[in-house]
Amino acid sequence: MISHIRLAAAFCLLLLVALLVNAARIQVIQADSLDKNPANRRKTIDRYEQPRGQILVDGRAVTGSKDTGQQLRYERTYVQGPLYAPVTGYASQTYGTTLLENAEDGILAGTDPLLAPLPFWNDAIRAHEPGGKVVTTVKSALQQAAYTGLDGRRGAVAAVEPSSGKILALVSSPSYDPGKLSGTGGPVADAWRRYNGSYAQPMLNRAIRQTYPPGSAFKIVTAAAALDAGVVDDVDEPTGVPEPYVLPGTRTTLPNDARGCDKESLAYAIKWSCNSVLAGLGVRVGLDRMVEAVGRFGFNDAKLRIPSGVAVSNFDRRMSEDQLALSSIGQFDTTATPLQMAMVAAAVANGGDLKYPYLVERTLAADGDVVSRTGEHTYQRAMSPSTAYRLRQLMVDVVETGTGRSAGIDGATVGGKTGTAQHGVGNSGTPYAWFISWAQAKDTGRPAVAVAVVVEDAEAVRDDISGGGDAAPIARAVMEAALRD
Repeated sequence: MISHIRLAAAFCLLLLVALLVNAARIQVIQADSLDKNPANRRKTIDRYEQPRGQILVDGRAVTGSKDTGQQLRYERTYVQGPLYAPVTGYASQTYGTTLLENAEDGILAGTDPLLAPLPFWNDAIRAHEPGGKVVTTVKSALQQAAYTGLDGRRGAVAAVEPSSGKILALVSSPSYDPGKLSGTGGPVADAWRRYNGSYAQPMLNRAIRQTYPPGSAFKIVTAAAALDAGVVDDVDEPTGVPEPYVLPGTRTTLPNDARGCDKESLAYAIKWSCNSVLAGLGVRVGLDRMVEAVGRFGFNDAKLRIPSGVAVSNFDRRMSEDQLALSSIGQFDTTATPLQMAMVAAAVANGGDLKYPYLVERTLAADGDVVSRTGEHTYQRAMSPSTAYRLRQLMVDVVETGTGRSAGIDGATVGGKTGTAQHGVGNSGTPYAWFISWAQAKDTGRPAVAVAVVVEDAEAVRDDISGGGDAAPIARAVMEAALRD
């Protein structure tokens, strides 16, 4: 009898050990795979069981949450959704997250380990904290000025504070309402199809995810390269680049929209946007030095994040001299995001010291305690201080007496550069209108803002389209808002 009891006890002990081993296998070894299993809705239900944290602009929330009473309880809401969509992105129960909603998801959803009172606390109790807050660098007045200026036309605006790198405005037009994608069901799916099927591509973030040929706005970069390389010593001396200018190794003549560009100075060429002069100077600088120079401004950087990823602005590393000539005036394969071109203007305005752009100033726990701060730091020394000083004056001349006069602001020093970028097969597309600029109040020691504007569907007759006519007034409105702020 006793032997049978011992046998039964041993068998029960074996079953208990097997049970514990199986529990450990499920809860420890297979935990991650089970959590990620699409059939497991518990994690999804848990994600939406509490309100999501807020994204703040000027201290005010531009996001919210509503209690739906459904299994996925809290659904994301947006204040002025189309205005701030290029900043916030969307947080959808069906389609996931984008932009800040994605980059700062851990803080907003309450799952970031930094929100926990103790290390590994949330992992141990299988829970998460209340959603935190994301404080952006965006200024509502600048954002509204840019959005109103574009007025639904395809295009984008990026504005940064040159001395810090803070992104003050990030607008893409036309925009969309991210709130219509927040939940689940037929209306959400219909909105998704409508947005994605639209010719205007409202969900494309043109400010940081779309690149364009920058056209003549890129001439500021080429001018900086020429000055730093010693190809140009005196901006007022003739460059000797002839008009007509024949692209090296070809019989193709590069046209000028401006008059009187023959062998003209760099100052004249920037003021009136002479293609021949800047193309010739780019060839004289040479491919290697041009590639090095554009890299200091941020071109060809695949790692730029604000914290959302930014599309790579391109300047080819291998090309022939005729291609280099075209690339040096922002054509051929040269492309840039509006944020990249705002960085170009910011580098000039800030004495050549280009600050790393950023969109999040700090993150907070639900109770207001600071979780993290974004520190200001230099991205690159884009050019020497003396080169920046000379380019500042050249950009001021563009606004005061050149092609950018429509960007002038009374009581402020404004520098700018227009651009009209050809594109399409045989340059058949409507040219893109560009304007890059910076503004500084006359009683201050540093510039308030640097701005880049691109308008895809400019309203003028094709031959009359220019950054000065279509994009500059938008930039002026944004700069005026910055000077008032």
